Formats: sequence, structure tokens, C-alpha cells
Amino acid sequence: MADEAVASAETKSWLYQPVFPEHWERRPLYSLAQWVNGLAFRDIQFSPTGRPVIKIAEIKGGISGQTKFTEQVFDESVRVRAGDLLFSWSGQPETSIDVFWWRGSDGWLNQHSFRVTPVEGVDPTFFFYLLRYLKPNFVGIARNKQTTGLGHVTKRDLEAIEAAYPSLPEQRAIAHILGTLDDKIELNRRINETLEAMARAMFKSWFVDFDPVGAKAEGRDPGLPKPVADFFPDSFENSELGAIPAGWGVGRLDDVLVLQRGFDLPTSLRTPGLYPVIAASGPNGSHNQFMVRGPGVTTGRSGVLGNVFYVHQDFWPLNTSLWVKEFKASTPAYAFYLLRGLDFRLFNAGSAVPTLNRNHVHGLPTLMPPMKLIEAFEAFAVTTLRRQRTGEIESSTLASLRDALLPKLISGELRIHDAERFIGGEKR
Repeated sequence: MADEAVASAETKSWLYQPVFPEHWERRPLYSLAQWVNGLAFRDIQFSPTGRPVIKIAEIKGGISGQTKFTEQVFDESVRVRAGDLLFSWSGQPETSIDVFWWRGSDGWLNQHSFRVTPVEGVDPTFFFYLLRYLKPNFVGIARNKQTTGLGHVTKRDLEAIEAAYPSLPEQRAIAHILGTLDDKIELNRRINETLEAMARAMFKSWFVDFDPVGAKAEGRDPGLPKPVADFFPDSFENSELGAIPAGWGVGRLDDVLVLQRGFDLPTSLRTPGLYPVIAASGPNGSHNQFMVRGPGVTTGRSGVLGNVFYVHQDFWPLNTSLWVKEFKASTPAYAFYLLRGLDFRLFNAGSAVPTLNRNHVHGLPTLMPPMKLIEAFEAFAVTTLRRQRTGEIESSTLASLRDALLPKLISGELRIHDAERFIGGEKR
């Protein structure tokens, strides 16, 4: 029992007394900011329109189809604006408890998250990285309290955690170094969003809305290079899919592409390697062998339905996924955007575990445009997908560098000399 008490005390010491440089000023973490908790909203307060209610799901993933809205007005202290610092203090410790910058539209903060405003003399960006440095402590505190799947970091915990901070110039220097890396990561994210939107818009314009056909039917220039414009007729015809470009066909999905069940990979064989392992929910580690040559396309077969993934390199699709075995009248990028337009939840053949019946999907009536037009789309879409992948790789490298620097800078293992000269005397 004595040994257990000592071990418990040592754990608590680590959680509430993190390491900081000797010359930094020490104060309770709670005293370094104002921490305003969100509201407990009731269903009666929700409406189809209005400002979004910002829960942990929105903090992590942005506004989505699951977001609730309200027309009501609440105290300004719980109003969230772009650039606000938010701390989610409740949930599954490893996945929910963290600190974030809010980058979305104005909304109202839900309970289980704090809106955090650092006090005078504490740089907000430095404080963000201070909280990131303390994330392992927060996770450990919440895990120690975990009883029913949720853990919490309370006001009392924030008061008990010893924090520290240097002079403003040194704070800003640290914030500048780490923030520059995050700024580039954010820029890559926005560029990738734009590239993705461009490819999706082109697919929709050409193969869903048939904008070039409509333009030619009205005697307008479709605004495309002549070799591409020539693939579009100047009239429509009726089909089981409705009005489609004249001369284009309609077949089944398996006339366009063939889906195949993924492969078993026992846990004992999941050794890290060069090739990604793709599950229904996406990448799930790597392996030193592959089963499918890339580029390829996968979607969920069991457990998670609706996600579609474009895989650039050779890969191993798990048995919870389906992969495109044959691109019969399609190409990888075309198939990727085609499948993303399907609502796979409509084909759930499971009960407790969602399961996709690929035979039902194979029978879907599907548009069959000219192959030359599909190839023209492929050339554009592959370029955007490769540029997105380049951005993702760069961001991953930058994130690793940031994550390596952060604990060294905050703990004092790595010092910034002459911080005022480093940032030119200006706040980031």
C-alpha cells in the first residue's frame, strides 16, 4: 500500500508540476487567463437557421450537417469569433481534450469547452502553445478521473497546475517560431481546400449539371478548349436518369467500375512498412507488403460507410473496405469523384454494424460519358490530387518539426537568445 501511495504521489507531481525554465515566472495556470465555460443548450433553443452552436465536434471538425443552430441571443462572453482560443476540457481524454484556434463563423459556445482569454502580459499565441505543451498533463488528469468513457479537466485542476512564462519578447519569439510553422500548415490546408473545390466543381459541371451542353444548346460559348468542348453535344435526350447529353449512354455502375472486398491482415502481421493500410475509415497504419497497385480508390464495406479515398501509391485494402478492382469505363480520379457522389448509407445491409452490399451498388443506373472526356477530366483531377498530396506531406513534416520544437522551447531545453532582436521588437 505504501508503494502504491508513493507511485500515486509521483504521478500527481508529474501531472500538476510540469517542467519550465528556472528564470520563468511561476503562477497557477488558471490565473493566467479568463476561462469562460459554454452553455448547456436545450433542444427547444435550436432552430433551422441562426448562429451555430459550437460543440467539441465543431471545434475539431468545423461546421457540418450535424451542427445545431439557434436564433436566440446569449451573453457576449459565450460568443465565439474567428481567432478565439478554445479549450475542450471534457470527453474521451486522448481524442477530445485539447486546445484550438476557432477559425469558423461566429457562434455560441456549448458546455464542456472554455473560451480562453489570456491576461495582460501573456501573449495569446504563446499561451496557445503553453496549453499544447501541457496537453499530456491534461490527458493524464482526465484519464485518472475516467469512469464511464469521459474524463474531465476542471477549474480546480487548472488552479492546481503550476505554469510559467518568460518576458513578453521571449514569449513572442517562441510564438513566432512555432506559429510560422503552423501558418504554413494552415496555408497548405486552405490551398488543398481550394484544389479540392476546383476538382469537385469541374466534375459537377461536366458530369452532373452538364453546363457545357446547356451553354451550347443556348448558342453560348462553353468556355472550354475546343478539343474538350467538342466532346459535349449541343442537346439533351431523355433517359432513366432524366435529361442527359445526347449520345451519352446509361449503364450499371459495374459497367463503369468493379468493387472488390479488401483483404484480411491479421494484427500479428501489421508490421510498419512502406505501404499504407486502408480501412473503412481511412488509413490505418502501414505494412511491408501491398495487395493493390496504386493509384487506387476505396470505400467502406463494414463499420463506416460513405468515406471514399484516393490512394496515390501501392496499398493494402483491409477487409472492412471495398476497392476498385477494375476501371472498366472510368479512371481512378473519375471513379473517386463518382463514388463520392453516392450516399452509401442507403445501401446498408447490416443491422448493428453498418454493412455495404456491393451488389446493390453495382446495379445503380450510372451515366456513361465518352471515355475521351473522362480522360480529359482525369488529367486535371490527377494534377490537383497530386498537389494536395504534396501539401499534405509537407504539412506532416512541418507538424513533426513543430511537435519536436514545442516541448524543447517551453521546457527550456532549447533557449532563444536575444528574443527582442529575433522578432524585431514587434508582436507577431
